[in-house]
Amino acid sequence: MQDHYEKLGVPPSATPESIKLAYRKKAAFYHPDKNSAEDSALRFREVQDAYEVLSDPERKKTYDEYRQRSLIDDPVAVAQEMAAKYIQGILN
Repeated sequence: MQDHYEKLGVPPSATPESIKLAYRKKAAFYHPDKNSAEDSALRFREVQDAYEVLSDPERKKTYDEYRQRSLIDDPVAVAQEMAAKYIQGILN
């Protein structure tokens, strides 16, 4: 599961305004016309997807509920995924 909050660099308690601001910054940074990195188009799309979910109150509520359930229902799998992302972040 991709963490939309992580993609935008905001906490789950972020306001709609801070989510929008974070989206604009990330979208401008990863926009393929401005960023020549090989994965910029993919990163740009991930940021767009995250914003589409987090900017819609109903979709955000559903996402937050799913996120909470996954932490409760299968904490080992979630912890392993989080650890893998953390280690990958250190190695990159």
